[in-house]
Amino acid sequence: MDLYEHQARELFKEHGIVVPRAEVTDSPERAREIARALGGRAVVKAQVKTGGRGKAGGVRLAADPAEAEEAARHILGMDIKGHTVDTVMLAEPCDIERQFYVSYVLDRASGGFLAVASAEGGTEIEEVAARRPEAVARIPVDPATGVHTATAVRIADTAGLPPQTVDTLVRLWGVLVREDALLVEVNPLVRTAEGRIVALDGKVTLDDNARFWQARWGGAKQEAADSLGARAGAKGLNYVKLDGEVGVIGNGAGLVMSTLDVVAGCGARPANFLDIGGGASARVMADGLSVVLSDPGVRSVLVNVFGGITACDAVADGIVRALDEVRLTKPLVVRLDGNNAARGRALLDARAHPLVEQATTMDGAARRAAGLATAASTAGQAGQAGRAGRAGRAG
Repeated sequence: MDLYEHQARELFKEHGIVVPRAEVTDSPERAREIARALGGRAVVKAQVKTGGRGKAGGVRLAADPAEAEEAARHILGMDIKGHTVDTVMLAEPCDIERQFYVSYVLDRASGGFLAVASAEGGTEIEEVAARRPEAVARIPVDPATGVHTATAVRIADTAGLPPQTVDTLVRLWGVLVREDALLVEVNPLVRTAEGRIVALDGKVTLDDNARFWQARWGGAKQEAADSLGARAGAKGLNYVKLDGEVGVIGNGAGLVMSTLDVVAGCGARPANFLDIGGGASARVMADGLSVVLSDPGVRSVLVNVFGGITACDAVADGIVRALDEVRLTKPLVVRLDGNNAARGRALLDARAHPLVEQATTMDGAARRAAGLATAASTAGQAGQAGRAGRAGRAG
């Protein structure tokens, strides 16, 4: 269950993490009053459970209460990646000196967690990871020991974060553990001109198994009924919508995150994060493929699985059975490695679906999926241009 930014901010505040003063509203007139209470200037931010709000125009800096009202009026009702903006949060602006990125995420493949951190936070963190993956540190965290001061110091040193962030790293781990979260992310975590460490934006994903005591967040009722996230959640899938053209399905958060980076390094943009976890039954694969293929922006799909407890032949069998349920309309590239990989590849070869092909390495699979997506996008643009030309001649 994903939380809205203002809900993540509330959790951070409860755990002693510094956040800007802020308030949420669904009224432009109330936005003016909130901005006045914040001192006049305010950052007006769309509250939707997706990224890319800034690029979509869903984040605006208002210089005075009148501008805050105007910004809220513009943002409310916007559609951002299929999510309608029903509320906005007005936050007190910060005088930013430096920006960082920090997160903790469940890594099912290793049975632990990953601390992901970078000294270069902000809206372009995905591009930083794609261009210079060495700028984003990934540090395994043993859930049995967690993140205490010594571990936080190691994370900060590895990622190039200043010592002032250590306390926040410890407290963020507290959010993850005490709130039953699968993901806790701050982007950006900033150091202000006064030397304070402040969480300007946050994302928290709670474990659906903890819904029974997380009633204060409203549960599934807060999800848009027609959103891909809601569909995936209803099927028990760990899905995050991204703004790209290559659908990504994998087993284990760490493997999926690495796959996203490799796809980006091949010149394409991932369309989603979808972790099928430890089980890849026909039902799971059918549901996963159905959700990913429902995204109109997807041009190709990459399935990247490393067989461990779940053997690759079981994954392949799931894919084969899923192809009988899901009408595949876009190319599917499958990379199987690990336990029973050869048997899994043989099952897919025997199925011989014309839109399914295999690759033996993650890099090779990502390059092929990226190439197929680029070719499909180019063909689509050419088709649109041709139709426009014929329409112009007909006119």
